[in-house]
Amino acid sequence: MSAAPHLNATTLAEPGMIEHSEATAFGLNPGGFVALSMIVVIALLIWKGGFKAIGSSLDKKIASIRAQLDEATKLRAEAEALKAEYQAKAAAAEGEAKAIVEHAQVEAQAILAKAKADTETLIERRQRMAEDKIAAAERAAIAEVRAKAAGAAAAAAATLIAEKHGAESDKALVDKTIAGLRLN
Repeated sequence: MSAAPHLNATTLAEPGMIEHSEATAFGLNPGGFVALSMIVVIALLIWKGGFKAIGSSLDKKIASIRAQLDEATKLRAEAEALKAEYQAKAAAAEGEAKAIVEHAQVEAQAILAKAKADTETLIERRQRMAEDKIAAAERAAIAEVRAKAAGAAAAAAATLIAEKHGAESDKALVDKTIAGLRLN
């Protein structure tokens, strides 16, 4: 088969080929009808003020968007002011917390120093009490030893006297003591 020549509206079709043609009405093809209908629609919009309505609608929409943007800007400014306020409050609270911690540390050191001093005082007092108890126990032990020694000495003296003296020597001793008392 041979290559077919390029066909257009002015060339004739080869034998066996089907020729297509576009439908026309009033001398206009389908593209012309579309163009004509657009011209009519645009003319009607101009004549009835459609562009003005579209413009005013767009203007209203622009005004609404501007109002929303202004409100958003105002809200953002308020939010930034609140943020700054809370940052200032947070900084103040942090400063107060540091001051409280420092004060608590000073108080803790003072309490520790007082507790140390009280402990030393208590230790000294208890030591004195223990020393006093020891001294009292020593005095009591010495007194008990003396009492036992005196008792033992008296018993020993009584035993010695009983062994060395009799009733006769006692009578002479008593008479001598009475005579010494009369002279005084």
